[in-house]
Amino acid sequence: MTPGSPHYRCSVAARVLAAALGGYLLTSALATLLALLLPFERAQAVMAGSDIGVLFYLPALLWAFHARSAVRAWAGLLLSSAAVAAACWWLAAAAA
Repeated sequence: MTPGSPHYRCSVAARVLAAALGGYLLTSALATLLALLLPFERAQAVMAGSDIGVLFYLPALLWAFHARSAVRAWAGLLLSSAAVAAACWWLAAAAA
């Protein structure tokens, strides 16, 4: 792949979208999971979960560009997000 080719440009665009959208999805799911797990009052747990969850955004961005292909970047971020969302759903259902 040469840097000027259309295939290369589409691959970079797909990775940028994976980093931005998939990274945000994973970060928000992790922030929700942390808010459910932290032993604080609800408002404090949400704020702490959001603050700590942001720390996971940079590794998600790096993963999107470190993966061998854009498909692997999307798959890794979406599968991780789905696993964390399932854990959130299970914890929320168990707490109700």
